[in-house]
Amino acid sequence: MPISGLEGLRRLFHRVGSPLFLFEKDGQLAASDAGSASFGAQPSGALCLKAFVPACRPEALGDPSFLADHGLRYPYAAGSMANGIASRELVEAMARLGGLGFFGAAGLPLAEVEAAIDRLQQSLGSKPHGFNLIFSPNETGLEAALVDLYLRREVTLIEASAYLDLTLPLVRYRTHGIRRGPDGSVLAPNRIMAKVSRVEVAEKFMSPPPERFLKALVDARELTPEQASLAAGVPMAQDVTAEADSGGHTDNRPLVTLLPALLALRARLRSKHGFAPRIGAAGGIATPASAAAAFAMGAAYVMTGSVNQACAESGTCPRVRELLAQCGQADTAMAPAADMFEMGVKVQVLKRGTMFAMRAAKLYDLYRAHDSFDAIPADQRAALERDLFRAPFAEIWAQTKSFFLQRDGGFAAAQAARGETEPKHRMALVFRWYLAHASRWANAGEPTRQLDYQVWCGPAMGAFNEWTKGSFLERVQERRAGTVALNLLVGAAALWRLDAARRQGAALPAGLDDLSPKTLTELEACLEKP
Repeated sequence: MPISGLEGLRRLFHRVGSPLFLFEKDGQLAASDAGSASFGAQPSGALCLKAFVPACRPEALGDPSFLADHGLRYPYAAGSMANGIASRELVEAMARLGGLGFFGAAGLPLAEVEAAIDRLQQSLGSKPHGFNLIFSPNETGLEAALVDLYLRREVTLIEASAYLDLTLPLVRYRTHGIRRGPDGSVLAPNRIMAKVSRVEVAEKFMSPPPERFLKALVDARELTPEQASLAAGVPMAQDVTAEADSGGHTDNRPLVTLLPALLALRARLRSKHGFAPRIGAAGGIATPASAAAAFAMGAAYVMTGSVNQACAESGTCPRVRELLAQCGQADTAMAPAADMFEMGVKVQVLKRGTMFAMRAAKLYDLYRAHDSFDAIPADQRAALERDLFRAPFAEIWAQTKSFFLQRDGGFAAAQAARGETEPKHRMALVFRWYLAHASRWANAGEPTRQLDYQVWCGPAMGAFNEWTKGSFLERVQERRAGTVALNLLVGAAALWRLDAARRQGAALPAGLDDLSPKTLTELEACLEKP
């Protein structure tokens, strides 16, 4: 039966698993998700077709090879927010949905990362999931040790994040076990999804491993010469995520400029290397419209971050989730990064309800202006010890030194030794103590440190809150990662159908693009096939 009226039309457009016929009946637009259409002479009693809108299931939005290669249902990934914010529970939720989740291993001791591997390999088995490997220029031993762990535990998929350049451990991971298959093709069992925000870094991941690293691995007998030759014919990453303005490490690039730039780079490199990694989109993905825009620009998949931290499965505390639920698009700021503090690298954090961004910026200014903690004016030293460290500088240094000496077998002891002999480096390590603990205080919900909470967050959080206002997802306790993901995907598919109708000249009534969040039951009804 023909359906007309705003509510009826909206319901049909949102049933993305069914095709849709649009026609004019009694002077107004009507629709049906059943029937047949024909070209040529109009049979008696037939209606004039205004538009035909095919079904558009969410799994059809991205690159089908992404789904096939990773064994996924949906072109959707949850990024690896550090310190376990991208938790085991979040990875499991993504696997249940049919998406891809990465455990946030950065900043965690090796024992905790291995415990997560135990849990996820047991709970998920062969279901797709991955782990993080973060660029660690100040702790190269940590990166190497994590690669050792991943190889030993047969972790075959990682998300490489915050890299400014390729490293020997990363190349070792990618090329380990490379061989030629029975059909003559090159098989590289270890896969990398690289998250980048700069074209020059993206080019490194879209290209084969550098020859100097392959030679070093051959010399160390990590690779045979034959394997090194095979490695020269594969890209460092089979998937590259364009990370636009996001939470954590970011260059604040707009997705509408970054994603096309990486797609153009891929086109240039295809003729040079003979292969073309897929390009996904991250940063600002928080509404059906932003997801639809990313797919329309050519993204093979979308990746979310900030919105996952606001969900029940994340590894942060309830108080942080409440703060995130109050975030507007202007409630973020850039602050010094703990892992690359001396380099001046920054991360994007929540500024509403916390003073972390301001306090961390003050620490970096003092680091640049002075050669040691003792050179800082006495009143400012006293304020730091009272408000930030809540202990004498010497006591915090003793804690920091002990941490580096004991960390995962002592491979970071060089940091402590350097701090003993170089006053400026000692000051940097103590300042990094505050930055690192600020994230842990936030995750643990330390009540005495709320003003120091470091909460990685991008403007996407504010967009998500605006979209969910007045719906059940406005309530913190209702936010579940699977529900959020499926709303974004189904909403993006509905927007594609609306656009398809408009492109055929159908005059659609205003309000059809109201994509208020739906419950899982409602979403499943939208996905039903006729």
